[in-house]
Amino acid sequence: MLRTEINELLTQTGPGTPMGELFRRYWQPVLLAEELPENDCPPVRAKILSERLIAFRDSEGRYGLMDEFCAHRGVSLWFARNEQGGLRCPYHGWKYDVTGQAIEVPSEPETSNFCANVKLKSYPMVKLGDVLWAYLGDPEKQPPLPEWEFVTVPEGHAFTSKRLQECNWLQALEGGIDSSHVSFLHSGNLDSDPLFKGSKGNQYNKGDLKPFFEVVDYEGGLLIGARRNAEENHYYWRVTPWVLPNFTMVPPRGDHPVHGHFWVPIDDEHCWAYSFDYHPTRHLTDVEVAAMRAGMGVHSENDAAYRPVANKDNDYLMDREAQRRGETFSGIRGIALQDSSIQESMGPIVDRTKERLVATDAGIIKARQKLRKSALALQEGVEPVGNRPQDQKVRSVAIVLPADQAFVEGIGEAMIAKPGVPQTTV
Repeated sequence: MLRTEINELLTQTGPGTPMGELFRRYWQPVLLAEELPENDCPPVRAKILSERLIAFRDSEGRYGLMDEFCAHRGVSLWFARNEQGGLRCPYHGWKYDVTGQAIEVPSEPETSNFCANVKLKSYPMVKLGDVLWAYLGDPEKQPPLPEWEFVTVPEGHAFTSKRLQECNWLQALEGGIDSSHVSFLHSGNLDSDPLFKGSKGNQYNKGDLKPFFEVVDYEGGLLIGARRNAEENHYYWRVTPWVLPNFTMVPPRGDHPVHGHFWVPIDDEHCWAYSFDYHPTRHLTDVEVAAMRAGMGVHSENDAAYRPVANKDNDYLMDREAQRRGETFSGIRGIALQDSSIQESMGPIVDRTKERLVATDAGIIKARQKLRKSALALQEGVEPVGNRPQDQKVRSVAIVLPADQAFVEGIGEAMIAKPGVPQTTV
């Protein structure tokens, strides 16, 4: 369990909070690139870390991310006209460029320099892969651009989606580093989901319901190893990397694409789950992409606002008969919704003073400790890890090792992302 004050420290990410300041040392996904598909397209609201922002793409293809509200009377710039070179507030015609700088105030005399003194708060935003990334922190501490493998593989090798999750970011992240639930919650999907089925690892997953966890420090975060029985004198290891503060990868299965998540706080009671699939050495097939778009694997079927079609308002379309027949363990269709339904059921922010953790929660415990330590250290001027390119060249691993071999030794450099080198998988 956690004390109330520690739970609050870990879950609150607004401006000025310790965890909010930690998040503001990292480039974060803020939109999918498809949300700003062309120059001068409509602006998009982009709330992140409890800040209400507006994103747009100007006539030259430049991306802008700035305070949602006009400096004049506080009108939301979601209503703005995306005109040549900037956003124009529809109320009195004030116009801003991608840096938030006011470039026209029509009511002012032509000789006035009033514009020069009006600038909205703005942040850098760039496109990498299928994602628009933003940095909300101190400009002097801005890290290099992200180099995660899923945004650096050749075009056609990766697919990214996002979905609204109606709970705090931390309980969503903790689901991502908790490999022990797979043998229960997702057991009905391992042999049926087109992005999971057919792997030898599925047999190990379903054959050993008491995994042993070993967690080791990694320079950018943690490596969380889950060990299950395999053939005689061998163990099946699933190794999940967690990189500060909110990146996780799922260990691979067979030759299926590798997947993972970013859990990005919208505010303290909502987050975006950015979910990606990629293959290091080949294009994704049309069948794989169609399955991802249909909500299979780690993705979900969403409405136009990226809220899952199955959500808490319709009890996630619970199917008790499918649960009874064993087609799904929880009665919820799809791996992504199985996770989010369970995590949202805990409430917007789970009360961790009441929980009873066990040995299989070792990764969760270590991650909380590392997050807290990093947030407090930053308050003392110690910069965090996880935002450097060398921390981001990481992969998940699935491997069978001799029983007497430590997983850290056994995986060798399999956890290091190398262009053109296939993932280590079972």
